Amino acid sequence: MNKKIDISHRTIIFTVLLLLGIWILYFMRGILLMLFVSFLLMTILDPLVNFFVKFKIHRSLSVVITYVLVIGTLGGVIAVLAPVLVAETTSFVSALPEYLSKINLSPSTVNLTSGLVQQVGGVLNFTFSVFSNVFSILTILVFSFYMLLGYSGIRNQIILLLGEDRGMKMNKIIEAVEERLGKWSRGQLLLMLAVAIGNYIGYLLLKIPFALPLALLTGIFEIVPILGPVISAIPAVMIGLGISPLTGIGAAAVAFVVNQLENYVLVPKIMQKSTGVSPLLILISVAIGAKLAGVMGVIIAVPFVITLQVILKEYFGKED
Repeated sequence: MNKKIDISHRTIIFTVLLLLGIWILYFMRGILLMLFVSFLLMTILDPLVNFFVKFKIHRSLSVVITYVLVIGTLGGVIAVLAPVLVAETTSFVSALPEYLSKINLSPSTVNLTSGLVQQVGGVLNFTFSVFSNVFSILTILVFSFYMLLGYSGIRNQIILLLGEDRGMKMNKIIEAVEERLGKWSRGQLLLMLAVAIGNYIGYLLLKIPFALPLALLTGIFEIVPILGPVISAIPAVMIGLGISPLTGIGAAAVAFVVNQLENYVLVPKIMQKSTGVSPLLILISVAIGAKLAGVMGVIIAVPFVITLQVILKEYFGKED
């Protein structure tokens, strides 16, 4: 006997609205991505703003001071390093085939290495394009500025919109996400900087050419757990082997020592339990992020997973 299935108007409307919401989210993915990056930047800068507020400086002025200090410092660093970095990166890409020719590699290894170099070049080109995309940077800075400036006002608006109970719960979730993301992002930036500096010093001591872009590469790939340090060390080892076997072994030793110092000294001190995400889940999220949004997807994969994890824990009321 056939059963008749009745679908209510409410179910149809809900389905249509759900599909429409998904389409809108996909259509607005670029803006949502900038908003997420802006929120991430806000979590990084908020402690510095609060530091100035403690000295009885108005929050608006504290935000302005923070922006001037951070942008001024980054601008100075970029102005000093960018010309050298661009020149060395160009020379690195041009000279790499010559160094590889000095190593007896099988054709498959050469193809693999060439593919890796193309990926490395893509990462570096993406880094340069990010800093050169003035509009996107300005948009993110403006979003973050107003998030820092009117955070208390946003909380009040959420309460007015959702009501007292739901508004307070939503604010609690936002605060938990901000705290967790802030700890992770600040710790990750310190780790990336420490790894890049450590490898740069090691490459200089070994007199490996193109030390700056190679060290920058190790810092960028630090965001990818387990595989990142291995992948970023390959170009330096190849360059080292092109000079001499001993130099190649030395480059591998530098990568190993820096990685061990990071895992057993820096990570416990800097990161502690701020991530709280298993390495396997991070690798899966990074792979999905790379598939969906390329390099940017790789960068925001971990903070997105952390955000989702915090929201689910807070929503279902689970304790850590």
